[in-house]
Amino acid sequence: MGIEIHLPTLGLVAGSAAIDSINPCAIGVLILMISVIMAGKKSLQRMLFLGSLYIFSIFITYLLAGLGILYFLASIPLFVTEYLSIGVGGLIILFGLVEIKDFFWYQKGFSLGVPTVFTDKIHRLAYNTTVPGVMLLGAFVAGVELPCTGAPYLAIITVLSLNFNMAAFLMLILYNIIFVLPLIVILLLVAGGLKLHIVKKWKQEARGLMRLAIGLLLVGLGWLLILIANGTINFG
Repeated sequence: MGIEIHLPTLGLVAGSAAIDSINPCAIGVLILMISVIMAGKKSLQRMLFLGSLYIFSIFITYLLAGLGILYFLASIPLFVTEYLSIGVGGLIILFGLVEIKDFFWYQKGFSLGVPTVFTDKIHRLAYNTTVPGVMLLGAFVAGVELPCTGAPYLAIITVLSLNFNMAAFLMLILYNIIFVLPLIVILLLVAGGLKLHIVKKWKQEARGLMRLAIGLLLVGLGWLLILIANGTINFG
């Protein structure tokens, strides 16, 4: 049986993943972990190995969580899924407006993000640079930020669940590959000699634009999800 991948859906998945991949939490933890490894005078090979484990752990955790949610949504009767998709679309629009608000008034009122109790735990885990510690760190970061900042992922999963097949599975894998690409690039750049403080400075300066881009994406995804659910738009 052939695998049919519709270009509009593919573009939506790739574009959403690209914006969602500029993730302040996952990037910040990677920077912290690299700085701990470098302070411990570990070898370049060790840094690349541990950094790759951290990235892989995030990838596999996000992928498995996405598959679980996708399978659950796909098992719901279609008439229920349509109403659920409209509800999810409205919620995602709300999340998008919160992110846009944070571009202008950061940390004023309600904000999306990892709670302080979890950030403290993440920082403690980042200092455990053993193989199990790094794997646990990646899984913990992915698990914690998914409910807090995973609205783009939820939107894409909901779209894919409306026609759950092999193509949807492959696009979910593509989303997660694109999601971890910035982490891979940062790891390779630091290994190639880029100073860590430059990466930290870029992260701080780009934080507001990250939130604005994600906010606009979420508002667009929310409306699109509602239009797909009510039959106004059909990707085929």
